[in-house]
Amino acid sequence: MSVGWLRACALVMLGLFSVSALAKDKTAIVIGGGVSGLTAAYELQNKGWQVTLLEAKSSLGGRSGMATSEWIGNDKAQPVLNKYVSTFKLSTTPAPEFVRTPGYLIDGVYYTAADLATKDPTTAEALKRYEKTVDDLARSIDDPTNPSANSTLHALDQINVSNWLDRLSLPATARQLVNQQIRTRYDEPSRISLLYFAQQSRVYRGVSDRDLRASRLVGGSPVLAQAFVKQLKTIKTSSPVSAIVQDKDSVTVKVGSVGYQADYVVLAVPLRALNKIQMTPALDAQHLAAIKGTNYGWRDQIMLKFKTPVWEPKARMSGEIYSNTGLGMLWIEPALKGGANVVINLSGDNARVMQAFGDKQMVDQVLIRLHAFYPQARGSFTGYEIRRYSTDPSMGGAYLAFGPGQISKFWRLWERPIQRVAFAGEHTDALYPGTLEGALRSGQRAASQVEDLAAGKSFEPAKAAPVAAAAAAGAVAAKKGNFFTNLFGGSDDEKKPEPVKAPEPVAPPAPAPAPAPVAAPAPVAAPKPATPVKAEPAKKAPAKTPAKPAAKAEAKKAPAKAPAKKAEPAKKPAAKPAATTETKAQ
Repeated sequence: MSVGWLRACALVMLGLFSVSALAKDKTAIVIGGGVSGLTAAYELQNKGWQVTLLEAKSSLGGRSGMATSEWIGNDKAQPVLNKYVSTFKLSTTPAPEFVRTPGYLIDGVYYTAADLATKDPTTAEALKRYEKTVDDLARSIDDPTNPSANSTLHALDQINVSNWLDRLSLPATARQLVNQQIRTRYDEPSRISLLYFAQQSRVYRGVSDRDLRASRLVGGSPVLAQAFVKQLKTIKTSSPVSAIVQDKDSVTVKVGSVGYQADYVVLAVPLRALNKIQMTPALDAQHLAAIKGTNYGWRDQIMLKFKTPVWEPKARMSGEIYSNTGLGMLWIEPALKGGANVVINLSGDNARVMQAFGDKQMVDQVLIRLHAFYPQARGSFTGYEIRRYSTDPSMGGAYLAFGPGQISKFWRLWERPIQRVAFAGEHTDALYPGTLEGALRSGQRAASQVEDLAAGKSFEPAKAAPVAAAAAAGAVAAKKGNFFTNLFGGSDDEKKPEPVKAPEPVAPPAPAPAPAPVAAPAPVAAPKPATPVKAEPAKKAPAKTPAKPAAKAEAKKAPAKAPAKKAEPAKKPAAKPAATTETKAQ
């Protein structure tokens, strides 16, 4: 009798211990199956968290491009990306020397950078002058994590890049090429803040093309996304989130009529997708304004397939090519069985104009332009694929590209958690927005913040520097370096240039007080952990060329930005599409 009683007591104690152990399990929900969300889920799972990843679409990988491989930088340019490439043992191949610098397609004639200097010296000299001016602009920023450190720099946020370019008076062809390069890496020059352009140029300053285009990631960004997917235990695709409800003890995430409950949430979706999620307590006015008002670079990507490389008789075209004939940025790559593919990134206002066209009409417009210079194009053409990021309602574009006045209002806003929700995605990374590097970094940061929140750490909103102090600093900078005089040409010895009138600096609005905890929602039974869903092959994310100006070859996109960053090597892009140094991902 006593033996049976002891056995019963032991079973009860074991049961209580198991319940206690389960009660201590840390749970998190990651919303968004792009590269940033996959990274956050992977990092949290590795630290012992029970993680459920929810993705609205039927496949994972986020915004990806279509090239079958993409350039990546080395450890110096993209340290986080290289860490995961090594961890997952992904295949890379060295970058051929002849594609490490962009080429140019001018009125149908292909030029390497070296060719341009001898065959079109006027354009080559104008591009050098532009690059030198961009370098001067980048040098004006000491710390790329605090670009508007004084009122002189702050004023640049009120100017758009197109107006600044007008003052350089570049020859027509050079201006067309510069416009194309900028819209490919960011957005239309007239829609970009000059301060944002300067900040991104600063990140890549001093980073060589050799560092940014060190090797090719075979298979492109989808292979990286799939490597993460294979490690995750609980993934639910086709699960669009409609609401997030926070209380003092947990977070409830609604997908249709189903509620998922966890201790913390990582929200890794583009701002346009975030606009469709109802949050309780509601976001403050500044966050809501950022969701609706932050500019996104527009990008549509077309892959044209040819039986033979019709351009071969004229030039050995490969790598990134900038055209002055409305073709956008081209990326040439070999295809199977002797064919060739041309990936064309239509971006900026070119993409906006094309939104009214159907897919076939858009392809025809590109073929018409190619056919004018390469008459064999139509005869060799076999088909196409297309990605329309600009009209995707969940994206509203391809990647973040701050417009005039937006750094003043929204800079680093999404880096801070709100109660039990941390944010990830390329748009939340201060140094490498719009790039694969930035997406990976943001996922790591969000996972780390969730751990800190669980440990009781609070995240205070960053306070803006007093306007008086900023103005004083600006006065010193202006006196010391004649900033605007040098920036827009001329010197003290020459006649003074017309002063640039900038609007009154706008200090970021004071953060709203944290909302008071609301009553906990009715208990929601957490569904049993989902069996890992076999995700469809990840689509490539539009790679964004690192945000590096023409001369100092950088990349927005990949987007990584090098210099003074919070103790990390350079970055961009950029993602902000598979035809550039970096892939753009959520």
